[in-house]
Amino acid sequence: MALLLAIAATALHLLPQPARIERLPCGSIGSPVPKTAAADFDPAARTELDERWNAQGIGSVRTVAPGVAAISVRTDPSLAPQAYRLTVASGRASIESADAAGAFYAAMTLAQLPARSAAGWTIPCVRIEDGPALRWRILSDDVSRGPLPTMRYFEERIRTIAAFKMNGYSPYMEHVFVSPTDPLPAPLDGITPAQLHALAAYAARFHVALIPEQQSFAHMHNTLRVERYASAAELPHGFLLAPNVSISQEYLGRIVAQELAAVGRPPFFHIGSDETSTLGLGQTQADVAANGRSQVYAQHIVAMNRLIEPSGARLMLWDDGIENDPGIMKLIPDTSVIVNWHYAAEASFERYIQTIARGGLEQMVAPGASNWNEIFPDIDTALVNERRFIDEGKAARVLGLFQTVWHDDGETLYEATWYPVIYAAAAAWQHGDLQPAQFADDFPSAFFGVDDPRYSADAQALGTVLRTFEPPDPTYGQTDALFWADVFDQPAAAQAAKVDLRAARLTAEHVEEDLYSARPPLHANAASVMLLAARRYDALGRKLQIDSEVRAMYADALAHAATDRDRTLRDLFWSRYWMWELRDAYEDLAPLYARAWQDESRDGHLASNLERYHLAAQKAIDYADAFYRVTRQYVNSNSLPPLSDVLSPVTSAPR
Repeated sequence: MALLLAIAATALHLLPQPARIERLPCGSIGSPVPKTAAADFDPAARTELDERWNAQGIGSVRTVAPGVAAISVRTDPSLAPQAYRLTVASGRASIESADAAGAFYAAMTLAQLPARSAAGWTIPCVRIEDGPALRWRILSDDVSRGPLPTMRYFEERIRTIAAFKMNGYSPYMEHVFVSPTDPLPAPLDGITPAQLHALAAYAARFHVALIPEQQSFAHMHNTLRVERYASAAELPHGFLLAPNVSISQEYLGRIVAQELAAVGRPPFFHIGSDETSTLGLGQTQADVAANGRSQVYAQHIVAMNRLIEPSGARLMLWDDGIENDPGIMKLIPDTSVIVNWHYAAEASFERYIQTIARGGLEQMVAPGASNWNEIFPDIDTALVNERRFIDEGKAARVLGLFQTVWHDDGETLYEATWYPVIYAAAAAWQHGDLQPAQFADDFPSAFFGVDDPRYSADAQALGTVLRTFEPPDPTYGQTDALFWADVFDQPAAAQAAKVDLRAARLTAEHVEEDLYSARPPLHANAASVMLLAARRYDALGRKLQIDSEVRAMYADALAHAATDRDRTLRDLFWSRYWMWELRDAYEDLAPLYARAWQDESRDGHLASNLERYHLAAQKAIDYADAFYRVTRQYVNSNSLPPLSDVLSPVTSAPR
C-alpha cells in the first residue's frame, strides 16, 4: 500500500501538462507499456512513439489485428478540435478524439508517460482529458541570416515541435528561396521549390502546417544588392524594397506564387513588413509626401493580399507599423492576422494586445527565445517574456502563438533554443499559468527522456552566466560580440571590471562537468550544444582574465626591468605563454562549433563563422610573437617599451 501511494503521489513529468489527470487503480508497479496498434494507427504518431521509446529502450510499436491492439483510437464527435481523452490501464491505452490532430496529441502524451523503475518500464494508470488553450501554436525559425537547416534537421525540428503539440512551422525567408525564375539572390545551398514542397508534405504528416514567411518590404538587402533588382530599392542597394516600383511587384508576384505552389494551400502566408523606417526617404518620397506614410504602407499590404488571397491563405504581418499608427488597420484587409512581436521582459503586454483588438483584427502573440547574438539564450528574459505575453494572449483569446527564433549575427545554433521554445509551446497549450519552476522539473524527462534535474539546472545556469557577463549599461550588450572582442580591447576590459569573472567561470565549468559525458536518450545534440556554450563562456571569462593578468605582468616587468632580470623575463615569458593559451582555446573550440553546426545546418555560412575562430587564434599568435620580440629586445638592451608599443602593431594590423 505504501508503494502504491508513493506511485500515486509521483509527479507526471509531462509537457505540456494536461488540463485534467485522474489517477486510476493500478498494480503496485504500474501497468505494462502498451506497444501494439492496428495498421491504421496514425503513422506520424507511430514514428514519434518509436523514435522516443526505442531511444529509451522501451521498444517500438508493433502492428497487430485491431481487436487485440493495446493502443486503440475511437472518434468522439463531442470533443472539441484538437482535444482528446486518453485512458491508460491494464496494459492498454484508449484514445478518443473528434479529429486526427486530437488523436495524435493523445499519442504524444502517451509517449511521455512511461517511467523506469526497478521492475523496468511501466506506465501509470490514468484518465486524461486535454485540449489546447490557443488554436495555433507556431514556431518561426530564422533560416536566412546564417544557419540554414539541412533537410534532415528541418524534419527533426518539425517532429520535435509536433511532439510538444505545436501545429505550425514558419521558416523566415529573406532571400534563401531558390526561385526558378529569380535564383540570383539565393545562396547556392538555398531552399528549392522541391524542398519546400517536401517540407510542407512532411509537416502535414505530423499535423503541422508549414507557413511561408517571406519578407516582402524591408530586410530585402540580399535581393537588392543584386544589380538586376537594384532599381527596386528605396535607397541604393538598400534595405527596403520600394513598393511603388513595378519591378518590385513583379518580383514579389513571382516569388509568392512559386512558394504558394510549392507549399499547397497554407492557412497563412506571412509577408514580414516590419522595420520599414526608410520608407519615404528614397523612391517613395513623393508618394509618401502626397498620400502619407501609412497609406503607402497599407497599399503594399493590400497589393500583397491580392497575390495571396486566391490561395485561401490569410495574410500575416508584423505589428510594429500598426503600433506606430493603429489607423493602418482600417486600410488593410480585415482578414489580416497581426503578429504582435515584443521580446523584452516587460511588466505587461496588454497595451500591444489591446491596440490590435481595438482595431478588430485577429492577432497572434510573438514572444522571442532571446537567443540572437548570444552564446546561449537569455533564459530569464525569454521565460518572463513568453510567460506574460502568452498568458495575456490567452486571456484576450488571441488566435495563437507565433514563437520566434532569430539568428541576427549568423552564428547562433538552433539546438541551443529548445528550452525557451518548449516552454512557449507548453504555455500556449496549457490553460493555466506555466510556472518556470514546474517547467524546470518536467523538462529533463519530457525533452531529454531522462529524469535528471541537472539538464534544467544547467540551462538556467548558462542563462545566469550570460547575465553575469552583461552587467547594467554594458559596452558589449550581447555575449557573441564580447566573445569576439580583442583580448586587449579597452571597452571589454571596462565591462569585465564590473563582472565576477571567477564566479562566471566556475558556473560555466560546473555545467561543463555535468555535460562532459552526458548522452541523454533523446536530443543528445542539444546537450552537446549546451556543453559548447559552457566552454565558450569559460573561454570568454578566461580571455578577460588574460587581459588583466598580462597587463599586470607587463607592468611588473617594467617595474623590475632594471633590478630583477629573472623576474622580468618570467613576466615576459608568461605573457607570451598566455597568448598561446588563448590561441589554443580558439582552435579547440572551432571543431566543436563546426560539429554542432553541421549537425543541424548546411555548410554555406559555416566557413565565415569558423574564420572568426582562426583569425582570433592568429591574432593571439601575433601577440605571442610581439612578446617574443620584446623579450629579445630586453635581453639585448635591458630596456622595455610601454605595453601599448608592444600591442599596437597587432591591434592596428589590417585583417
